[in-house]
Amino acid sequence: MTHTILWIAFAVTILFFLALDLGVLHRQAHTVTLREAGLWSALWAGLAMAFAGGVFLFRGHTAGLQFLTGYVIELSLSVDNVFLFAVIFTYFQVPARYQHRVLSWGVFSAVVMRGIMIAAGAALFRQFAWIIYVFGAFLILTGIKLFLRRNERADISKNPLIRWLQRALPFTERYDGQKFFTQIDGVRYSTPLLLVLTLVESTDLLFALDSIPAVFAVTRDPFIVFTSNIFAILGLRSLYFLLAGIMGLFRYLSVGLSAILVFVGVKMLASAWGLHIPIEVSLPVIAGILALSIGASLLTAHRERSRALPKPIGQR
Repeated sequence: MTHTILWIAFAVTILFFLALDLGVLHRQAHTVTLREAGLWSALWAGLAMAFAGGVFLFRGHTAGLQFLTGYVIELSLSVDNVFLFAVIFTYFQVPARYQHRVLSWGVFSAVVMRGIMIAAGAALFRQFAWIIYVFGAFLILTGIKLFLRRNERADISKNPLIRWLQRALPFTERYDGQKFFTQIDGVRYSTPLLLVLTLVESTDLLFALDSIPAVFAVTRDPFIVFTSNIFAILGLRSLYFLLAGIMGLFRYLSVGLSAILVFVGVKMLASAWGLHIPIEVSLPVIAGILALSIGASLLTAHRERSRALPKPIGQR
């Protein structure tokens, strides 16, 4: 009964605030301000914490910590998405007032895709016990790969999906408002906004291949995995508008994210070998790695700005 109550509370909360966001506040295309992005980011984080309180109340201490850990993992790994979204929007010169629409459709697709992937992952764990070794090794290798490529920049022009779409579909060179399709002389064309949406969705799919196994390292409960994922993803749009302009400050974030992936991969392999790292340890470790990487980034940026400032005449 309590499980059903939580599912209903989750569904009602998500549907209500999505309807408010898209049906009322963002019905007309407009540029999302920093203040608006901050308010929505705080709202989604607050809703996630309120839901976590419900999980603690109805499902117990362990389930509540598992939800919080899954949420922190998913949210931290999603920050990398923010950087790629900024690269995509800049490359295609997407007007600021249309970016929210693209991210909203991307969120809808992400909810569906992640639901399917989580259901498939849960089924794999039930049927094949050895799959834990595959996921654990995959996360460790992904973390190492992310660390080694931390200074690389994405090259959108070489994306094979974009090249294929441009050959398969007729595209206009200009945007037509916030439309994905338009008509010219009675012929239906795709607009560049469809290319942008496709890239955003494919980017989220690739990141989900990392983040979902990482949350399965915390719990095998599909409810916890799904709800923590969705709360983090729904806050990703506002997080983008809040952080896109200052992503350059977080130079060590990729190092922190790679460490988190390696840690949860080791946790998964350790549990397969009978060594259990309790959730009371996992959550502080993951949150500490994230805080350390962000703190080190901000401290380094502050020191560089201080050195760049001209010194008073008496101190030269």
